[in-house]
Amino acid sequence: PYGYYKAEYFSAVIVGVMIVVAAIAIFREAYFGLVGAHAFDASPEGLVANALATAINGAWAFILLRQGRRSKSPALVADGKHLFTDVISSIGVLLGVLLAVATGWKAIDSILAALVALNILWSGWGLIKESVGGLMDVAVPPDMLNRIRDLIAASADGAIEAHDIRTRQAGRATFVEFHLVVPADMAVAEAHAICDRIEQTLKDAVKDAQVTIHVEPEEKAKHSAIVGL
Repeated sequence: PYGYYKAEYFSAVIVGVMIVVAAIAIFREAYFGLVGAHAFDASPEGLVANALATAINGAWAFILLRQGRRSKSPALVADGKHLFTDVISSIGVLLGVLLAVATGWKAIDSILAALVALNILWSGWGLIKESVGGLMDVAVPPDMLNRIRDLIAASADGAIEAHDIRTRQAGRATFVEFHLVVPADMAVAEAHAICDRIEQTLKDAVKDAQVTIHVEPEEKAKHSAIVGL
């Protein structure tokens, strides 16, 4: 699963790069539209087709973004943002053409295109930054870490302490790893039961939790343990 989550973040980075490239291409066209002859098609049929396609793309982008955030899928979120850049571009084209026709100032189409490209560039950069963070493995937020500590402490009756808690997030998964110290004379079956209880508690409270517990005898206890039991 870990490799799959990494692949999702890598896919999101690629999409972010494509968005940035698209923004640069729009900047280029806007520049040539300002400095050179600028012609455009303002036919009603073309505008209606553009508006209809924009509405369809907007609805689909909304579905992708909602589902991607709900399932914590960076790939789906990236696809939704990529499609949403097309929606923004189409809206910019519609506004530019309509304003140019209404005012007679053709340059306004290129100016709006440049503003649209700036917005798309910002969106693409944000997506790349967020996805690269996922590739680098970020720890869970402090409030989530405190919650994980409390859950371990509350469900580890019979153990001595837990220490060296490490967490990281990758896509939908939250990885939790720590050392659990138990009495030296505790039976393996009993220690295993404690581990099962802790793991189930974490999985019930933290969606898609992947838990790894290292059981240690009491001589491995640390006086500065993160969680004392």
